[in-house]
Amino acid sequence: MAQYTTEMVDFGKGYQNAAGPSPSTQTVDHRMSKKTILKNVVVVSFGFLFLFTSFQSLSNLQSSLNKDDGLGTGGLAIVYGALVVSCMFFPAFIVGQLGCKWTVALSMICYIVYMAANFYAVWGTMAVASVIVGLGAAPLWSAKCTYLTQTAVWYAKHTGATEDDVINRFFGFFFMVFQTSQVWGNLISSTVFSQRPENETIPTTEELARCGAAFDPTAPSNNNTNLARPPIEKVYIVCGIYIACSCVAFFIIAGLLDQIKLDKDKDIAKEDRKLSVNLLVATFRHWWNSPYQKLLMPLTIYSGIEQAFITGDYTKSFISCTLGIWNVGYVMICYGVVDAICSFTFGRLVQYVGHIPFFILAFLVHGGTLITLLLWQPDPDRVYLFYIFAALWGMGDAVIQTQINALYGYLFTKNTEAAFANYRLWESVGFILAFGYSAYLETRIKMYMAIGWLVLGMMMYCLVEIGDRMSKKSSHDIIKTKL
Repeated sequence: MAQYTTEMVDFGKGYQNAAGPSPSTQTVDHRMSKKTILKNVVVVSFGFLFLFTSFQSLSNLQSSLNKDDGLGTGGLAIVYGALVVSCMFFPAFIVGQLGCKWTVALSMICYIVYMAANFYAVWGTMAVASVIVGLGAAPLWSAKCTYLTQTAVWYAKHTGATEDDVINRFFGFFFMVFQTSQVWGNLISSTVFSQRPENETIPTTEELARCGAAFDPTAPSNNNTNLARPPIEKVYIVCGIYIACSCVAFFIIAGLLDQIKLDKDKDIAKEDRKLSVNLLVATFRHWWNSPYQKLLMPLTIYSGIEQAFITGDYTKSFISCTLGIWNVGYVMICYGVVDAICSFTFGRLVQYVGHIPFFILAFLVHGGTLITLLLWQPDPDRVYLFYIFAALWGMGDAVIQTQINALYGYLFTKNTEAAFANYRLWESVGFILAFGYSAYLETRIKMYMAIGWLVLGMMMYCLVEIGDRMSKKSSHDIIKTKL
């Protein structure tokens, strides 16, 4: 669920006015000390670190662990479908009823249910668990963002710093801690699965030739032991460790995080906390009335497709098929580290060079990587190439995530909540599409489709830049004429 990151800052601000604690819960008001505020920021950050150490790593393994009948990727498609529904209806209502602390804590239980379902992974359990975690994800992120935003406002009053500066510092610390979850979770899975049986056979050259772009999920795996599900006891060990980490996350939040009462809570009427379709209506009205939003839709969909490709297709078609599932975690650590470093770096460089150079970089990196992977026959003797391609994909993903979020914030400053709801909607459509057809199409076809969405998205983005520059020039000419 990591893709719901930067944009949720605005999402949290949007729900700040509609959230409040449960009447029966003890609250801490704006007189919270600086030390207590900083303690709570650390608590939130490490709570999410433990939770997503489990969830993100288990998501990376779904296409390999639960590959029968598309169970793994199909379940992830359901997660994002439920997430779209949740984003449109539930966060304001749930946060308003429970407050930020207990919304985060109870939403974490939804993730624990999903990880527990992997002990008995069949459609009956995984589909229900996927719906549950999808519905819990939006309130989780909304409450977290609201909590950090409100405490940042209080800290700014204590220190005399600007609210924007403190908010950026708090979220910067949070994501610095959060992004390391890719490292710890993948390290756990690779360590457990690396203990292979001594009598295991090595896949033949013919079997390895079916890996990579030629991988067909509908074809029998024959004797390729790399694609065999790990021994069930090891799956239980991994799932058990992940559930333990998630339980630690829940107890960190429930036991150490202070409940807060939002500054504007007293001004919120009871009817504003009821379930409402207002955001849903505003989302589609914004899409219908905004030409820029329509033009950005293909690139936003590609954002979901490219994340689903690295999680569902690259991990199975390239890594698991050629190197074995025990290498998935190690390669994905490389992807996560590069993604985090580039996200941090690019997010600060954009103010000096603008969006265009970064989008060009993303187009060249992702486009070039996809074409290379189409032509490349994976070779287990060249393990370093798997890491290089993962690193390049992480670099491109960093651009896509940071720059699309920044672009939405820049273009739709007067309607940020509806704009970012559109972002979440169309990105989730990309996830749903990619995970939905993942189990039925040859990897080569999926890569052609990804290239198509990338090219279309960048073409439409160019039209947005042209339109924005023309609009600025017209406004400048009008002002100059009046003067």
